Amino acid sequence: VQLQASGGGLVQTGGSLRLSCAASGFSLDDYAIGWFRRAPGKGRDGVACISGGSTDIWYAESTKGRFTISRDNAKNTAYLHMSSLNPEDTAVYYCAADPGFTMCLTGTPSSDTWWGRGTLVTVSS
Repeated sequence: VQLQASGGGLVQTGGSLRLSCAASGFSLDDYAIGWFRRAPGKGRDGVACISGGSTDIWYAESTKGRFTISRDNAKNTAYLHMSSLNPEDTAVYYCAADPGFTMCLTGTPSSDTWWGRGTLVTVSS
């Protein structure tokens, strides 16, 4: 059972990246998928979340209009498309799976949240 985030890298201010979150060993169908990030020297913050049926979507205020979360249950993968990136978006990005519904209402993980390994996004000025 594993979640693996990928797609990070170095991008210039104003650029775009698409992160992927691939699940193995279990089906993402019944799980909400959240993206979180931890910037250097800071705590973990919620970025975006999408429910299992894609009916509920949550974005942090700082990412609204710039980031788009999506999922392809047939590929057992979720995505985070990030555009208009700025240096404040530099962080390690993590994807997480949660069987409940609160993560996509509040943008915070629960005690049942599973975490994947992160991927580093660096935005140069």
